[in-house]
Amino acid sequence: MSGAYASAAETALEGQRIGSLQIRVAILCALAQGFDGYDISSIGMAAPSLSHAWNVTPAAFASAFVMSNVGVMVGALASGPAGDRLGRKPVILTSLLFLGVFSLASAYAGSIAMLAFLRFMTGIGIGALMPSTVALTSDYAPARLRATMTMWVFAGNPLGGFLGGQLIAALLPMFGWQVIFYIGGALPLLLFPVLLIWLPESPRFMLAHGRRSPAALRILARLGIDPGTTAVVGPVQHVDVARGNPVTALFSNGYALRTVLFWIMFFASLLSLYLIGFWLPTVLHLEGLSPADAVFASSLYSAGGALSVLLLGPMATTLGTDRVLTACLACGIVVIAAVALGNLPYLVLLPTIFVMGVCVVGGQLGANGLSAAKYPARIRNTGVGWALGIGRLGGIVGPGLGGFLLAQGWQAPHILLCACLTAAIAAICVVLLQLPAAQADNEPALRRT
Repeated sequence: MSGAYASAAETALEGQRIGSLQIRVAILCALAQGFDGYDISSIGMAAPSLSHAWNVTPAAFASAFVMSNVGVMVGALASGPAGDRLGRKPVILTSLLFLGVFSLASAYAGSIAMLAFLRFMTGIGIGALMPSTVALTSDYAPARLRATMTMWVFAGNPLGGFLGGQLIAALLPMFGWQVIFYIGGALPLLLFPVLLIWLPESPRFMLAHGRRSPAALRILARLGIDPGTTAVVGPVQHVDVARGNPVTALFSNGYALRTVLFWIMFFASLLSLYLIGFWLPTVLHLEGLSPADAVFASSLYSAGGALSVLLLGPMATTLGTDRVLTACLACGIVVIAAVALGNLPYLVLLPTIFVMGVCVVGGQLGANGLSAAKYPARIRNTGVGWALGIGRLGGIVGPGLGGFLLAQGWQAPHILLCACLTAAIAAICVVLLQLPAAQADNEPALRRT
């Protein structure tokens, strides 16, 4: 939208002030993202130990890595239309159940085939949770801060991977690989009742569907929307929500080129992220580190991604998300090459991995924020969900590519070089998104998103 909104309700939502309600939504969504991030990295953390326990080569776990991201893709593609039609909160709660139940079941896997199936089911929960938390946070964020708030919430994802890695590095020698999945299952199930009670539904969804429960009316009143007006029970056009097929809308009204560029960018970015994220513990183990030390070092990759928002968020607000994201991806090319080719001493390797996380994971955080800001509310959940879903094809190719290259005799660190090319592709897409042809009808270019 260009600044003149369709109704007083939409004006209130786009210009809302940050208060305790918005902060509560952001914190709860960030917690969900944290447990999500832990479960994403859990299979990579388990692989070095499992290769010894099951007496198989590291390359054999490529199928489990790939099926995990196939599940993530299925969940992301399904969650977009479901969230736009059924509400954000039901999708988030269902995703947590998938995460908890199937992660716990993974602790009892006895073969790679069974592990791959269980990680596929866990991946559905992971994939559905990501766009739903982005969309809900966006609905409780003013337009001027939407990209920054989305980045902050998504920082919970790599932070969960980092803190989980630190915890597992300490527990793994004592309890074995099963503890990875026990923790991954217990945390989402503990969070479920918390979100059930305290996480509100999207205000746009409540307005569009005439929700007038006391809790809904209190939330709308806190957002500056008078519960006594017809906006609460009026027709859908009072708020910017999905009408018709939201997937088709991604290719109408001038959004087609924007959608294609986001899909390519997410494919390239997520290929880089998961090629490194899944294989880095194994690469470091093959280079001589113990499984626990490899998990510890790899967790710094997630730490860099989590802390990148402290730098990238304010910079994006000041300079524009597009400029910061392009610079971040370009720096990532250099750092990835240094890890792959530098044969670095351990004390130099650790901070380098941290910086790599800032660039690669931080780059994906920026992409999430940019996509949330570039799509209007009516198709935001679907736009972000399908970008993440199509991007998961890159997440599928990345882990499979790593296993293939190892099987072909590549030196373990050199498989990371593929991420240099995909980071360059993602950077080019960010630049192209700023061209006039990539702007939808009646919408100005977002130079400060």
